[in-house]
Amino acid sequence: MQTDFRRHPLFEKAEALTRAWLRPGTGEVAALGQLAASPDGRRAAAAAQLCEVLEGAPSTRIAIVDLASGDLDIVTGGPRSDSAPGWSPDGRSIAFLSDREQAYANRLRILDVETGADRATAAVDGFVEYLQWSADGKAILLGVAGYGSDLAGAQGAFSVSLESEAGEQPAWAPTVEGAPEAAPWRSVWLYDLASGTARQVTPAGVNVWQAVWCGPDHVAAICSDQPEETWWYSADVRLIEVASGGVRTLFEPADQLGSLAAAPAGGTVAVVEAVCSDRNIVAGDLRLIDVVSGEIARPATLDADVVQLSWRGDDALLFVVADGPETAVGLHDRPAAASREIWRGGERTPSGMMFPEVAPLGTAAGDILFMCESFFEAPTLRALEEGTEREIRRFGTPEVDAAVAGLGSARDVCWTAPDGLEVHGWLLTPPGPGPHPLIMQIHGGPVWYTRPIYIGRSALPQMALAAGYALFQPNPRGSSGRGQSFARQVFGDMGGADTQDYLSGLDALEKAGIVDPARIGVTGGSYGGFMTSWLITQDQRFAAAVPVAPVTNWVSEHLTCHVPTFCEIFLDDRISNPTGKYFSRSPIHFADRVKTPTLNICGALDKITPAGQALEFHHALQIAGVESVLLTYPQEGHGVRTMPASFDYTARLMSWFARHMPADRA
Repeated sequence: MQTDFRRHPLFEKAEALTRAWLRPGTGEVAALGQLAASPDGRRAAAAAQLCEVLEGAPSTRIAIVDLASGDLDIVTGGPRSDSAPGWSPDGRSIAFLSDREQAYANRLRILDVETGADRATAAVDGFVEYLQWSADGKAILLGVAGYGSDLAGAQGAFSVSLESEAGEQPAWAPTVEGAPEAAPWRSVWLYDLASGTARQVTPAGVNVWQAVWCGPDHVAAICSDQPEETWWYSADVRLIEVASGGVRTLFEPADQLGSLAAAPAGGTVAVVEAVCSDRNIVAGDLRLIDVVSGEIARPATLDADVVQLSWRGDDALLFVVADGPETAVGLHDRPAAASREIWRGGERTPSGMMFPEVAPLGTAAGDILFMCESFFEAPTLRALEEGTEREIRRFGTPEVDAAVAGLGSARDVCWTAPDGLEVHGWLLTPPGPGPHPLIMQIHGGPVWYTRPIYIGRSALPQMALAAGYALFQPNPRGSSGRGQSFARQVFGDMGGADTQDYLSGLDALEKAGIVDPARIGVTGGSYGGFMTSWLITQDQRFAAAVPVAPVTNWVSEHLTCHVPTFCEIFLDDRISNPTGKYFSRSPIHFADRVKTPTLNICGALDKITPAGQALEFHHALQIAGVESVLLTYPQEGHGVRTMPASFDYTARLMSWFARHMPADRA
């Protein structure tokens, strides 16, 4: 494989398809995220994806959308990204985060909606990860991560440091790990609008992963007693008094926590408890905590995995669930302890970062605002009002829509695993009859899932379908959307029964005449990278493999990653057990079985699946006489996320499959 791919036709194609979606330098908005409706329900603020140049990550600006006309105005100017907009209770201001001073180091800024002017606020000791206005509009809660904190795996799993500190330390000075005084902590700060000052309100020794207002005088927070990423897995819910910093534990879960939300008066705290792979990827069961009595309620929520919560007054809780291949939105009546469904979609689903997201709209509890998309339909801003859905604004371009429409079709597929378990997944096929060459794409986690995302957003699926490849995206046991018992089936058995879920899915597609058994490839990132590496040690049907950010040796993974607790939980074993799963489920110990040509990909900055994991497997394959190439992207973390590295990654992946399992047999 050549070293410089920049003039390769596949690199140029990946760049051209990305350019068609993002339209750099035109001022056109590709899509919206982080929707926030104004208090009067007439407008919405959002993070608008707006690209200036095809470098780095796509940038965002704050946009305001008129919900009657669909008219959109960009109201901030960057540079880099402005995000996380939040309306003041009186609707006159929008607080947002901006990293215009330093990449990834967000700072609070406030926009005057009438004048269009925005201003920086008082500096805090770290970078801001989220914000929330107080009910009276006098203060803004800030979640602050100390410089040097690691981002979650879903965000790239690298550290964010203050650039100015680099010049204060001599070049020979070491980095320090293991000394509590040197570790960065996450804390809660309050910005006071009258004085223009900010102060920390959480005490030393309490690390805060997520926090929300809980009435006027308290904050509810997901906390741990240590700051490292691995401690998130054992975090609990605490109540913190703003004035004194006093802390009281409200809920100690059996599993992990996310989607924290408190009723406006502060009497009830809602949180999702779930078995989880990664921070910020939480899908599970609703817990309602009575702040006074400490009583924990476990209400039903449409028998599906909750992924988002929003209070609508003190008695109604809006929630979003992943329900197999479908997404639903429900409303829980707290006094009646009953939930009802208000919206449901299959291939057509709300957009979102890791899971589908909706925003409360107006004063009616069941009214929502959301972006909606499918594999072959571009994102559209929609509102659900009094049970009636309406379109507000379409995104994308007619040219991209037309190109995507001709690439094929998508459908939900179902098959039965060898032990009788029903498994689902998504299948995208190019035009024409099968059998097709196929690339199986394995999602990360393992507790996450694949859902419909418009393929016009990404060059890879467009290039694969255009070349004649089918794409298979399974959601095996351990995936989100099928309840906690389904997710828990991967617990202590990674690379066990879920291995057969993937292989039996391929068997079913072969039997149906959809797949050419001689031309099957496999790829995936994170857990998908582990499973890609693992599958080729267990089955020799694969013509080519591309593991991305994989785990290949659970012993060295435990000792070098920043979440060793994950390894212990999901292997359900100890690193000291010489005959346990740390050894028996590590792909490097079975490299001598591999026959599949393998392109290993990793990021040098990755702290959750460090680059050494791909390096170990690459060397093990070479010793076994298997064709193996290793790509290490020096400025990437967990996955390849920035441009132009993403063009290079896409081109090399497609080149690898084209070489070893060409779509055109000739």
